[in-house]
Amino acid sequence: MLGIHEIWLFILSGVLLNVTPGPDSVYVIGRSMQMGWRGGAAAAFGISCGCFVHVAAAAIGLSALLMASSTAFSILKLVGAAYLVLTGLQMLWSRPVLAAAIDEPVRSTLRRVFLQGVFTNALNPKVALFFLAFLPQFVAADAPHKPLAFLTLGLIFIFTGTLWCLVLAAFAAKAAHRLRESEGAIAWVNRALGGLFVYLGIRVAMLESR
Repeated sequence: MLGIHEIWLFILSGVLLNVTPGPDSVYVIGRSMQMGWRGGAAAAFGISCGCFVHVAAAAIGLSALLMASSTAFSILKLVGAAYLVLTGLQMLWSRPVLAAAIDEPVRSTLRRVFLQGVFTNALNPKVALFFLAFLPQFVAADAPHKPLAFLTLGLIFIFTGTLWCLVLAAFAAKAAHRLRESEGAIAWVNRALGGLFVYLGIRVAMLESR
C-alpha cells in the first residue's frame, strides 16, 4: 500500500549499518562508562530523536533542499560544526565527576546528555544526506504516499538502531562499573569524548555540499 519493496533487505541493511562501529556507538559507550546505563540510554534516545529529525525532513523534502542549495547546506554545516567543537572543548576542559557524585544532579545531567545526542545528529548535514540517499532505494517510484513510506522506513531504522545502542549501553555500563570509581579513568573518558566531538565538528565543517 505504501509502495515499500524489499523491506527484508532494508531491515538487514539497517541492522548491519547500525551495528557498524561509528561516532554514535562511541558516544553511547562513553556516556555509559561515565554515568552507567542511564547515561548510555539517554545518549541512545537523544541520537534516535536527532535521526528522526532527518527522517521527517527527508519525508517532507527538506533534505532535498540541503542537497540543492549550497547556502542552506553551508549554514547547517557551520552551525553543526560549531556546536560539535564547542561541546568537545567543554568535555576536554571539564573536571571528572565520579559515580558517587552523579546521582545528585542526575536529572539535569541526563537531560544534557540527551540533548547532546539530539543536536549531534540533528545538526549534522551528513546524516540528512544519508537518509535522503538510503530511504528512496526501498520506495517505488510510483508509490502513492512517499512521505509516509519514508517515515515508516525511517522509524524502522531508528528502532533497530535504538535497540542496538541500548544493548551497547548495558554492556559498557557493566564493564565500566569500577572505572567510574576512578577519577583518572573518568578524565580519560572525558578526553576521548571531547576529542570525538571536536573531530566530528572538523569533519562536518569540511563537508562539501556536492
